[in-house]
Amino acid sequence: MRHAIKRMSAPLASRLLMAFLALSLLPAYAAGPSGGGGPLRNPRLESMQIEVWPEFDRPAALVILRGALAADTKLPADVTLRIAASTGGPSAMAYSAVAGGNLLNLEHERTDAKDYITLRFKVPERYFHIEFYDPLATGTPERSYTYVWPGDLAVNRMGVVVQEPAEASDFSVLPKLEAGAKGQDGLRYVSGELGAQEAGKQLPIKVSYKKTDKRTSAEILQPKAQTSAPAAVSAAPAAGSGDEVTKGVLVFILAVSLLIGIGMAFLWWRERAKAGVARPGGAGACTKCGTPRDPDDRFCSNCGAKLK
Repeated sequence: MRHAIKRMSAPLASRLLMAFLALSLLPAYAAGPSGGGGPLRNPRLESMQIEVWPEFDRPAALVILRGALAADTKLPADVTLRIAASTGGPSAMAYSAVAGGNLLNLEHERTDAKDYITLRFKVPERYFHIEFYDPLATGTPERSYTYVWPGDLAVNRMGVVVQEPAEASDFSVLPKLEAGAKGQDGLRYVSGELGAQEAGKQLPIKVSYKKTDKRTSAEILQPKAQTSAPAAVSAAPAAGSGDEVTKGVLVFILAVSLLIGIGMAFLWWRERAKAGVARPGGAGACTKCGTPRDPDDRFCSNCGAKLK
């Protein structure tokens, strides 16, 4: 009987060892991203606003992600977020200390895969901003674009804003957005709040419309050049001192106009001179405030203006 017990002990110990190892490795598997695009280890967002602007200034969809970390998030916070490989990568990444504040360049690392580009960045403040362009087929009047939020971060309040292209018709968005208003740029925007979104849950946003004009919204909205000449001033000269008064007024108007023209020319020259100042890397300077910029800067370090 003792020999039988000894023969059974070795397999039992082996099974117990295997079970122990499996339980030890389970947290490591759960923490990492799954092969099917599961949730990543990320802080929770207080809010995320997804904006989609089809054919705004390119024949593509401009996607803007405006994220706000939860108030109790320890800063700086490590964030990992995926965007579609078709985008080619972000066109701008920035952060801000307050909502709607000046945007400053946000350093990031990227890893390219077949379907996704993974962005890793450390956010020093609560608010971050990401922009990228995604291809949009414009060969036919019936056009559509779908952006899919990958669900890499849990969000307490998810909001969506979609810009309707200029000269578009039969415009629709899914999920349906109830609120609509015209912006200062003259374009119509629809928006809506979609509530909380848990990590790992994808959110597709589909935009459909008809458009025959091949121009972008920015091109359509360009102010038309003034083509009409100013009306000529013609008045019959009055007799006596009235004639001299009229001439004096005309001379005064001409002098003021000349001074204004000289002042505008000087300001234009000064702005051009500022824009021409370059750092050793040849990146130039901010066209708004003249602050020198580095080659990789996307936002001005002084005034927060977006750099081209």
